[in-house]
Amino acid sequence: MSYTYTIAQIKQHIEAGLTTEEELAFRRDARKGVQQLMRKYDRERAKQEELRQQFNDMSKWERECRARGKRYIAGIDEAGRGPLAGPVVAAAVMLPEDFYLPGLTDSKQLTLAEREHFFTYIQEHAVSYGIAMVDSKTIDEINILQATKQAMLQAIQQLNPTPDQLLIDAVPLPEASLTYQSMPKGDQRSISIAAASVLAKVSRDRYMSQLGQQYPGYHLEKNMGYGTKAHLDALRNQGVTPYHRLSFAPVKAAVKL
Repeated sequence: MSYTYTIAQIKQHIEAGLTTEEELAFRRDARKGVQQLMRKYDRERAKQEELRQQFNDMSKWERECRARGKRYIAGIDEAGRGPLAGPVVAAAVMLPEDFYLPGLTDSKQLTLAEREHFFTYIQEHAVSYGIAMVDSKTIDEINILQATKQAMLQAIQQLNPTPDQLLIDAVPLPEASLTYQSMPKGDQRSISIAAASVLAKVSRDRYMSQLGQQYPGYHLEKNMGYGTKAHLDALRNQGVTPYHRLSFAPVKAAVKL
């Protein structure tokens, strides 16, 4: 059967999805080009199986919550606790039970293209989501941990229906008055937290890119407010912007110059 197809046609069949009969026939095809296509096919299938297993492993916490009768499980994460400038951003996401997005994990481990694609996909398929920002002025007033909690609470308040279980990356949040579980490296362990990490990071990165256009000397569109050498040099040479966190030590040092 396979010799009735050109290699280009076999490639099209592989891309469209092989039947069992086609796969067996193509594996018997001795042409070097066909065997190269089949090795690539096997690598891609192995990769997809690895991603499926990763997704299944990261859905463990959600499955356990549902087994305990929880219906509305929200993952919570933040972006921007460490930078010298810009807001801290939190996201809360409730995913449907049949949600599947292979490759979803901690947003910092994803490429820019993956984050942007996942950002849209999560928003389109979530049961509900919320995104909240707390600005640098508030961070200076109440400290970064309290500002992070405030952003998380604001994101949770946007959810509809109200969640009956929170899964949170690292931060204890008794202030939510909801059942919660806080876990270290939650964005690598829970699919709901990973989804929240993508929404939080992409939202904050877009915001910082806009600030970078307003204040080009600080390279905020590249460093996202973190204390890179170029950013620290700009602080020393140009001073602070209204978006810098004056309570953070490197910014305090620049103010004193």
